[in-house]
Amino acid sequence: MSDPAPDLPPVEPRRAARSGGRAARVALRAAPLAEDLRPVRPGLPGGTYRPLTDDGIARIHAAALEALEVVGLSQAPASGVEAMTRAGAIQGEDGRLRYPRALVEDMLAKAARDITLCARDPKYDLHLAGSRVHYGTAGAAVHIVDPVTRSYRDSTVADLYASAQLVHHLDNVHFFQRTMVCRDIADNLAMDLNTLYAACAGTTKHVGTSFSEPAHVAPCFEMLHMIAGGEAAWRARPFVSNSNCFVVPPMKFAEESCIAMEHCIREGMPVLLLSAGQAGATAPAPIALAIVQAVAECLAGMVYVNAVSPGHPAIFGTWPFVSDLRTGAMSGGSAEQALLSAGCAQMHRFYGLPGGAAGGISDSKLPDMQAGWEQGITNVMAGLAGLNMVYEAVGMHASLLGFCLESLVLGDDILGQALRCVRGIEVTEDSVSIDAMKEACLGGPGHYLGSDQTLKLMQTEYVYPNVGNRMSPKEWNEADRPDLLEKAIERKNAILAKAGRMIDPEIDRAIRAKFPIHLP
Repeated sequence: MSDPAPDLPPVEPRRAARSGGRAARVALRAAPLAEDLRPVRPGLPGGTYRPLTDDGIARIHAAALEALEVVGLSQAPASGVEAMTRAGAIQGEDGRLRYPRALVEDMLAKAARDITLCARDPKYDLHLAGSRVHYGTAGAAVHIVDPVTRSYRDSTVADLYASAQLVHHLDNVHFFQRTMVCRDIADNLAMDLNTLYAACAGTTKHVGTSFSEPAHVAPCFEMLHMIAGGEAAWRARPFVSNSNCFVVPPMKFAEESCIAMEHCIREGMPVLLLSAGQAGATAPAPIALAIVQAVAECLAGMVYVNAVSPGHPAIFGTWPFVSDLRTGAMSGGSAEQALLSAGCAQMHRFYGLPGGAAGGISDSKLPDMQAGWEQGITNVMAGLAGLNMVYEAVGMHASLLGFCLESLVLGDDILGQALRCVRGIEVTEDSVSIDAMKEACLGGPGHYLGSDQTLKLMQTEYVYPNVGNRMSPKEWNEADRPDLLEKAIERKNAILAKAGRMIDPEIDRAIRAKFPIHLP
């Protein structure tokens, strides 16, 4: 009779030990990654998608130069006429300014390239070079969208502030440009001041804003200097840019906006030269010719800026929109819009200038399936085309008339996936080595689950949604069928509950003593 078997260690402690080790590995994987190891991040290089051929680019460039020489632009303010004619523009008897090819080429040589849009926190600085891609907000929605009641109401300064706070805590939204109009503030100066205040109070990422009237620029700069810690500190790191609709398409300057732009240039503020014609309405219907007009208008803007201050940081904002030609209504979520923005990105890169255009706009009234496909397609195409600044990328509905906070949160997931597409597929000696295949197939487990390579790449190669649901139907049922909108509301509320005000309390009191701030 054999000796009795020795006592074996109990099974349960061994399972606990494995569970503890797994928990430790899960915790390690959940720890924040270094910025250069994150699977997606601001400034990933795009440019692999090219809807325009080299010949197409050359034709658009030539047509834009011809338009500037033959058609020109009208209604520049006297100060702009003086600056541009001094540089070499020609004012005809009809009052229109025309631009010889040599002038345009001279000003392009002087234009700022590889610029940095500063943030109050330097870790959020945006480096606009080559095909580096950044996604952010923009727009002037007049309504806030409530996806629960499925209703629209007037947008307020509190809504604007909440959108800035959300952007600050959403990793894939890289900058905050004004999202909506503060319709609860009747006075235009007070509205401009409160728009700027709410944006800066909500985030330390780069901010974009605009001004209702040229006279409002000076008091807004007083506030900016206070927030920055003085004029010198502001000029060293200007953390707000001016979104400037300097033209009224087709081919006409917007006088008051141009005067405001000149003031911003003198104050050291970067400017976005925004040409927003609507194809089939205020821009030609052919997509290529709509790009020609936008390029011509923005080239005139570059001449303007560099005639006033050579090398001043300016973004080439070819921003054409699309009409639904059946009705004339704007269609920001269309495939044609995606093509326009991608084509404009190629023109920015052709000139070697920092560029921006629209992406992510939805024509849908609510954050539904239509909004998802429209935001996904336009954002991915803009990113793949290497657009430096993708504006209006999240939150915008009803062709820019409505903004939705919950959609902003959902859009962060969309942008994460878009950025992963922009990053593309890295083919290196390690990434195509068949060692892992040999290990799994030749005497191994026959799969790659739990392998060292798989675990190593879980965080650095793959992107996971914060709100999106990847459960199986069985898991989904067992979890009481969680709803996407409910999860977005939950994340929105969690962010807003922890979000603080991003202006020092002492400076905040000084601002409130000087300006009519409406936020409590």
